[in-house]
Amino acid sequence: MAEYAWLIALISGLAILIGAAVAFRPMRSAMRETQFATLRKDFHRQRERIEAKFFQLAAASGKPRGLAWTGCDFDDDVIYARNRRTGELSAFVAVTISFEAIEGGGMEEVEAVSNLRAATAVFRVDRDRWATDGRAIFNLNPAEAVQYYQDNLELVAQEFAK
Repeated sequence: MAEYAWLIALISGLAILIGAAVAFRPMRSAMRETQFATLRKDFHRQRERIEAKFFQLAAASGKPRGLAWTGCDFDDDVIYARNRRTGELSAFVAVTISFEAIEGGGMEEVEAVSNLRAATAVFRVDRDRWATDGRAIFNLNPAEAVQYYQDNLELVAQEFAK
C-alpha cells in the first residue's frame, strides 16, 4: 500500500489542479467582462483624442497614393472585437473620408478623387489605453471588417447610437 502512496498523491494533486482550473474559468470570464466595461467607458472618454490621432496618422501614411486626406467623419456606432490569439481588444468605427489630389501625384485628372470614401477606422487597446495606428479598412463597414477577419477576430459587442 505504501508503494502506491506517491500515485495517490499524484492523482490527488491533478484533481486539485483540474478543480482549480475549472473554478478559475468563470472568475476569469467575470474579470474580462469587468475589464471590457472599463475599456468601453474609456473609449468614449478618449474618443475625441484618438479620432484626432487616427486622422493625423492616416493622413501622414501616404495612402492612398497621390491623395491627401482632407476630412474624416466618424460614425457614432462602435463594434468591439477581440484577437483570438492575443486577446487584444479593438474597436471598429465607420468613417467617411474625403480626399484631394496631390499636385504631381498622378491623380489630378481623376474625377473620382472628390468622391467620399467609406472605410472602417481601427482602434486598439495598448497597455490599458486606447490607441490607433491610423489604419483604415476601405470598402468595408465595421461588421463586414470583423466578418472578413473572422479567423483572427471574435465579435465582443456592438454599440449603436440612440
